[in-house]
Amino acid sequence: MAKLKQKTMWFCTSCGADSPKWTGRCPACGQWNTMVEEKVTTSTATTAPLPGGRHKAVARPVNSIEAVDEPRYHMPSEELNRVLGGGLVKGSIVLIGGEPGIGKSTLVLQNLLAIRNRRILYVSGEESATQLKLRADRIGRGSDNLFIVCETSLENIFSHVEEVQPDILVVDSIQTIATETLDSSAGSVSQVRECAAALLKFAKESSVPVLLIGHINKEGTIAGPKVLEHIVDAVLQFEGDRQYMYRLLRAIKNRFGSTSEIGIYEMCQRGLREVSNPSEMLLTHYDEELSGVAIGVTVEGIRPFLIEVQALVSTAAYGTPQRSVTGFDAKRMNMLLAVLEKRVGFKLGAKDVFLNIAGGLRVNDPALDLGVISAILSSNVDMAIPRGWCMTGEVGLSGEIRPVTRIEQRITEADKLGMTDMLIPAGTLKGFDTTKLGIRLHEVAKVADAFRALFG
Repeated sequence: MAKLKQKTMWFCTSCGADSPKWTGRCPACGQWNTMVEEKVTTSTATTAPLPGGRHKAVARPVNSIEAVDEPRYHMPSEELNRVLGGGLVKGSIVLIGGEPGIGKSTLVLQNLLAIRNRRILYVSGEESATQLKLRADRIGRGSDNLFIVCETSLENIFSHVEEVQPDILVVDSIQTIATETLDSSAGSVSQVRECAAALLKFAKESSVPVLLIGHINKEGTIAGPKVLEHIVDAVLQFEGDRQYMYRLLRAIKNRFGSTSEIGIYEMCQRGLREVSNPSEMLLTHYDEELSGVAIGVTVEGIRPFLIEVQALVSTAAYGTPQRSVTGFDAKRMNMLLAVLEKRVGFKLGAKDVFLNIAGGLRVNDPALDLGVISAILSSNVDMAIPRGWCMTGEVGLSGEIRPVTRIEQRITEADKLGMTDMLIPAGTLKGFDTTKLGIRLHEVAKVADAFRALFG
C-alpha cells in the first residue's frame, strides 16, 4: 500500500522552480524575493510497469508528416475569432487574463450564451449561480445548453464533466481551483501548476477545448507560475482603462494563429459590443477647426486605424513647467519636445505641455510621433491643422522623419475614411501604386518640412 509523505518545498512565484530550502534569489530565473513555502504530499509507492510494455514513439522525417487543418469551433464574436486565429481549436486550452472588473467573465459568458448547438459547462469558483444568472439577464440572453456549477475542487469538476459531457469547458478562475492531492491552498504555485496540467491532459485526451480565466498581479502579468503560460496553447490579454468604454483583446501567445491580431470592444450596459471600424469611433467630428488636434494613423498588430491626438501648450503658471501624458509614453514625449527645441527652434522648455490620446487607448506605435509633434506645434502656434489631414511617421533624434511599417495599409485606411491629405516619411512609396487613391500624399524628410506643409 502506498504511503503518503509530507515535506516542505520552496517554489518561485515567477517561474515555478522548486528548491528544498529558501533562497533570496531564484536559481532558475534570477528574480529576487519570489520564493514561497508550501507543503507537498508525495507517495512512496513504486509505479507498476504497464502491461505489454510502454508505447514507444517513432521518429519520422518531417516531410512524411501529414499537415491537416485543426478543427475549430466558430465563436459568435468575430473579434474573438480574429484573435484566436479563426476559432476555438478542439482540444486546446486557452487562458484569458486581465485586471479585475475589466470584463473577462462578461466576454466569455456573452459568447457562450450565443452558442446554440454545443453543450457547455461553466465552472465558477468566484461567483454564485445567482450572480451569473443576473449577468446573463443583463446581457439579454438565455440558453438551455449552458450548464453552470459553482465548484473549487478539481476532482468534483471532473465528476461534473462526466455527467454533463460538455463540448466546451470553462473554468473561472484557475486561481480558485485546488486538488485534494496537495495540501497547499488554492492559488498557490503548486496548485495552479497541477490543476492546469490536469486540465491540459483532459483537453488533449477528450478533444474538448478548455477556457481558463486567470488573474493578473500588480505588475500586469498573469498571476501564478510562469509555467502556466507555457502549458496553455493560447494566452489572451483583455486590457483597457475601466474609466473608458473601449477594451482591447490581445494575443500574447497563440499556437494556432498569429499574435499580431487584436480585437476591439466597447463596454455597454448590456455587455460588450464589437467595434468593427475603430477609426470612426475614435475620431471626433468638430463643427469648427480647433488647434492642438491631429489625426495620427497607427497600427495595432496588423490592424490600422486612425486616432485623435490632443495637445495643449500654455505658459507655465508657477514657473515650473508641467508635463502630463495620457495614453502615450511620457519619456518619448519628452524626447520629442527636446527634438522640437533643438532641431526646429521652438522654445518649449518654459511651457506646460499636456498630451492626450482620445478614447482612453494606450498607443505604443512609434509611427504616432509625427501626430504628437503636429498636435503640439498646432497648439503652440495656435493654428488649427486643416480639416482632412492626417499623418504617420517616426521622429528621430536628429529631427528626421523615419519610415514606418505597413505604410500601404495606413494609406489605404486613411483613404477609406475620407481623408484628403496625409503626411508620410519620404522614400516610402517605392513600388506602391497611388494612382487609384483619392488622397494626396505629402512626403516629408524632417520635422521642419512637416511644419511648413501643415501651416505654410
